[in-house]
Amino acid sequence: MGKAKFILAGAAITLLASSAFADDLTGTVTSINRLNNTIAIQQTQKGTVGGSAGGAGALQQYKAKDAAMLDAVHAGDRVTYTATDTDGAAMLTKLQKQ
Repeated sequence: MGKAKFILAGAAITLLASSAFADDLTGTVTSINRLNNTIAIQQTQKGTVGGSAGGAGALQQYKAKDAAMLDAVHAGDRVTYTATDTDGAAMLTKLQKQ
């Protein structure tokens, strides 16, 4: 029983650490709603896992931390970005056009 708790605690710490130190992601802007300060980004799939997937990743909607972040990008632009999960909502913390 003690070993199972230790493994579970280690998994929880790993999960928290991976979300706290998120890497820059890449993707393509699919839509922007400047009234609500939201942006939808189709994440680019990394590596060759699932080689038949065609390279498309998950489409995710983000709330911009700062509305000015959205001024430099348009639908169709390739971007690098960083996002966090804040109270169950995806928050865009960094956005840069490639």
